[in-house]
Amino acid sequence: MPRLFTGIKIPSSICDQLTLIQYGLLGARWIEPHDFHITLRFIGDVDDDLANDLADGFTQISTAPFSLQLKSVGVFGNDRPRMIWAGVEKSSALEQLHSSHEIMAQRLGLKAERRKFIPHVTLARFKPGQTSDVGTYLIDHSRFQSLEFEVSSFELYSAKASRGGGPYIIEQSYELLD
Repeated sequence: MPRLFTGIKIPSSICDQLTLIQYGLLGARWIEPHDFHITLRFIGDVDDDLANDLADGFTQISTAPFSLQLKSVGVFGNDRPRMIWAGVEKSSALEQLHSSHEIMAQRLGLKAERRKFIPHVTLARFKPGQTSDVGTYLIDHSRFQSLEFEVSSFELYSAKASRGGGPYIIEQSYELLD
C-alpha cells in the first residue's frame, strides 16, 4: 500500500538558499535538500487501485505556471516544537492549485482534509523534548526570503511508512500548462 501526497518540488537554487539556514538547533533532524517540497494534498496510505485512479485524476488538473517565493520561518508545535519550516508568500494561484487537488481527492473518495492549508517547506523535525532554543532561531531567520521561482509542475510523491519525512520518491510529474 503506497503512502502518497502531492507537492511542488523546490528548485535546486532555492534548496541551496534553504540549506544556508539549516544550522544552530540542537536536536534538529534537518531535512535533506532533495526532499524539500511544498505539500499540496496529503493522501496517506491507499491501495493500488486508488493510487492509480489518483495518478490518472491529477492529469485533469489544468493550471497555468506561476511564481512563488519563500518568506520567513515558523514552527509547528509552539511550546513543544515538532517542526521548523520556511513559509510561502501568499499566492492565489497556489491556493487554486491546492483546491483542485482537494476536489480531485474528494471526488475519488478521500475524506476532506481537516487541517488548514499552510503552505511551507519543512526544514527540520524534532523528537519530543529534544529541542534547543527555537525562539532565537526564529528571530535570527525571520527576514529569510528566497529568490522568486517558477512553478511549472507538481508531483505525486510516495513515502516509505515512517514517522515524518523522507526519503520521498516522485511517482509522476504533471506539467502546468496554460
